[in-house]
Amino acid sequence: MSCAQCFENPPVLSSPAGAGHVEELGGLKTYITGPPDSNLAVLLLADAFGFEAPKLRKFADRVASAGFLVVVPDFFYGDAVDPENLHKFNRDAWLKSHSPDKGSEDAVRVITALKSKGVSAVGAAGFCWGGMTLAKLAGLDELRAAVILHPGPISKDDVKAIKIPTAILGAEHDSIFPAAELKKFEELLAAKSEVKCYIKIFPGVAHGWSIRYKDEDEFAIQSAKEAQQDTLDWLVKYVKSQEEE
Repeated sequence: MSCAQCFENPPVLSSPAGAGHVEELGGLKTYITGPPDSNLAVLLLADAFGFEAPKLRKFADRVASAGFLVVVPDFFYGDAVDPENLHKFNRDAWLKSHSPDKGSEDAVRVITALKSKGVSAVGAAGFCWGGMTLAKLAGLDELRAAVILHPGPISKDDVKAIKIPTAILGAEHDSIFPAAELKKFEELLAAKSEVKCYIKIFPGVAHGWSIRYKDEDEFAIQSAKEAQQDTLDWLVKYVKSQEEE
C-alpha cells in the first residue's frame, strides 16, 4: 500500500455497520458475525481503512451466511487511516507502526483464540495491507486456505514460502501490484505442485475494487461481486468441504 490508489474511493464511516457485533478476541477489538457455534472460521484482514468499513463488514456477513464464523480484527488498534484526513496521512510512519510482520503476529493470536473456542479450521482473506499480511501467514501452518486480493507489495520469498491453498485476485489497472508482476508470481506458484494455487486478473478494474467499488459503477459492482464469490468459493472448497470429508 504505497500510492494514491490505496486511498481512492474511501469508505464512508458513519453509523455502525453489519449484522454482527464487536468484542475482544485475541487481545484485539474484533467484528464477529455468523454462527457462534461453528467449528469453521474465516479471518478477514482489512485494508488500511480498517475493520469498520461498511462494505468489508457486508462481505463478512455474506461469508458468514455460508456457515462460517467470521472475524474481522482491528489490527490497527484504532489507528486506521482516516478518510476525512488523508492529506495528513504519513504513510511511512503508519507502516512502521503497522507492519505486515506485526499484523501476522497479531493474526496468529486471533487464530489461536478461535481454536481455543473449538474452531477446528480457519481460512482467511486479505485486502491490500491485509493481502501483504496474509502472504506471510500463508507460509505458516495456522490456516487451511487463503485468498489475497489486490495486495500491497509482496516478495518472491513470501510467495515461495506459501504452503496452503492460496488464490491471488488482482486488478488489471493496479500501480501498486501491476498485473504483469502478478503474472510472474503465477510461474513461481505453478512450480509448487504440492500446493493448490490460483491467480486471476480482473479486467477493467483498479486496486481496491473488491471492497471499495463505487456504488454508481455497475461494472465495478459486478466485478466486485465476482471477486467476492471467487473468494467464498475458494474458502468453501478448501476449508469447509475438506473439513466435512
